[in-house]
Amino acid sequence: MAAKQKLVIVESPAKAKTIGKFLGKGYKIEASNGHVRDLPKSTLGVDEEHNFEPKYITIRGRGPIIEKIKREAKTASKIYLATDPDREGEAISWHLAHILHLDPSSPCRIEFQEITKNAVTNAISHPRPLDLQRVDSQQARRVLDRLVGYKISPLLWAKVRKGLSAGRVQSVAAKMIVDREREIDAFVPEEFWTISAQCTDGKRAFPVRFVGFGAEKTPIPDEQAANAAVKRLEQGVYTVRDLRRGERRKNPAAPFTTSNLQQEAARKLGFTTSKTMLIAQQLYEGVELKGEGAVGLVSYIRTDSTRISQEALDDVRAYIGEHYDAQYLPEQPNVYKSRRGAQDAHEAIRPTLLTRTPESVKASVTRDQYRLYKLIYTRFVASQMTPAIYDTLSMSVTNGDAVFVFSGMHKRFNGYSVLYEEGSDAPAEKESVLPQVQQGAQVTLDEPECQQHFTQPPQRYTEASLVRTLEEQGIGRPSTYAPTIATIISRGYIKRQNRTLVPTELGEVVTDLLAEHFSDVVNIEFTASMEEQLDEVEEGQQDWHQVIAGFYGEFKQSVDKAEQLIEKIEIKDEPSDVICEKCGANMVYKMGRYGKFLACPNYPECKNTQPIIVALDVPCPKCGARLLERTTRRGKKFYGCERYPECDFTSWDMPVKEKCPQCGGMMVRKFDRKGSVYHLCVDPACKYKSEPMEAPDVE
Repeated sequence: MAAKQKLVIVESPAKAKTIGKFLGKGYKIEASNGHVRDLPKSTLGVDEEHNFEPKYITIRGRGPIIEKIKREAKTASKIYLATDPDREGEAISWHLAHILHLDPSSPCRIEFQEITKNAVTNAISHPRPLDLQRVDSQQARRVLDRLVGYKISPLLWAKVRKGLSAGRVQSVAAKMIVDREREIDAFVPEEFWTISAQCTDGKRAFPVRFVGFGAEKTPIPDEQAANAAVKRLEQGVYTVRDLRRGERRKNPAAPFTTSNLQQEAARKLGFTTSKTMLIAQQLYEGVELKGEGAVGLVSYIRTDSTRISQEALDDVRAYIGEHYDAQYLPEQPNVYKSRRGAQDAHEAIRPTLLTRTPESVKASVTRDQYRLYKLIYTRFVASQMTPAIYDTLSMSVTNGDAVFVFSGMHKRFNGYSVLYEEGSDAPAEKESVLPQVQQGAQVTLDEPECQQHFTQPPQRYTEASLVRTLEEQGIGRPSTYAPTIATIISRGYIKRQNRTLVPTELGEVVTDLLAEHFSDVVNIEFTASMEEQLDEVEEGQQDWHQVIAGFYGEFKQSVDKAEQLIEKIEIKDEPSDVICEKCGANMVYKMGRYGKFLACPNYPECKNTQPIIVALDVPCPKCGARLLERTTRRGKKFYGCERYPECDFTSWDMPVKEKCPQCGGMMVRKFDRKGSVYHLCVDPACKYKSEPMEAPDVE
């Protein structure tokens, strides 16, 4: 008779495959494919009269999976629940324990921060009971979000449009984008001028900037004031004053948290938050490496902590010592503080094994997997290297009461930046040549130059800056940022435009309605305080039922009142010049799950719909026919020949009419991290890149 196997249950088949390789024949690995039980979609699923108890049901389609797990459990000598090491993973394990009739207080739960043989086998050796406080915190979040969504959404359906939704986090995010757009619309630019010049000490010129006459900064509001100032500045001899030489140390950035990773991948790789998390999940669960099989390349990807284990710290210091000169390894490890309010339950995101360099795995992974893995790898190694060191110089150049200033820095030692430089939404600091002048030296001032400027409105949110702001405000948690952004875009509240997030008319209408009738739901401080209360539930400081009860009383009154006060709001569909071939009416633009489409306005009598066909003024490079803008089944935009399938030309990037000036080949439009556009030759042997230009105002 064959010995009984031990059963390990994880969420995904990819994770199951990786873990199965580590544990061998004595174990059976099954995947639940995520959640197995949830609140029903057709009803509220929360008993408002009896302490907000949730009514869970088996998720549709999970029946066969559950039956298979039950069959394996009957013959297993031991059952381990190995779902992700966070609140949601704990809740999935709790539901599995309920289905399999496991005692939650028994040692049935295992967790690991990375999917490596050592981590998995160590977890198997140290099972623990389920953490019911963590489960309660997740239940509270689920019930809270269900109450908000299922109480407000029907109001939106009845008063605005079918298919809309509201949410505790998504509505706040949408309001932030709407408010920012209104700030931009209301902004009135103000003119101002600057004056700059070149100074020379007889050997080398260096730039200086005018700040004013006397001790106070002198404003220059217009051209007349600028010309008057220049007349005063052209006379006399200038002298170097207040010269200060110094040193600046720039420390490396901490290893990635989830939000940092999403922001940096958006800046450097052009990834959306959803794409970043999808690829990061693949790297975490395991990819097939030649000669090794399925291997988890990075540690757990949903974290708000910058902490790393002692083992990982020892490994990275040894790696730096082996691959770099001694001056790149600090005497003591670099220690980073996590942001205030971080749960600190998991390590920072890092590679699981430093000998698996990005280049060594490149042949086994996709291009996007390689790029994201390289980002994680280099950021982690650089985080434990020495600072970059800059020589700095600041001085005033004066003539009577006229004051110019110079401020500059020059890198003397590259430190961590030999490997990695953190991206930023702000303009990068520029290095400069530091002039070798002395205090009291006389210099010659070239003819000053005037330049007109206007104050700029606040920038629109990008996905990266929205994630950063949500985290800074304490709204949501690492696992919520990507689905939140995806939801407000799919609902038609927000649209992407040149990599920025812009509200639609529908988004503004819904946001205003919620702000008027459900002020707490879209209030940043209130939403952040709810997150703190959910943390307190996990820490055992609050009962989750009381948290819900404290919110629900006033919220229910707002719902009842809104039902009486809100009048029907009509958002007219935008007409098109496309004629419906079935009834002859002008079709209108509608917003669907995957973006806009054309529909007949005579619905339901006429149910005709059409995709929106956008033709480019660019010939197909293969056959010369028109190129069309198309979308995949999942709504991703691409460009293809109108003669498909006879011609199979496709491109993810928009082809442009301009030909490559170097090789005459096709070029495509690309965006840099600042939102500017440039044209890139698609020939890998050429790769000509144009200068950045102002991006066209397109979606």
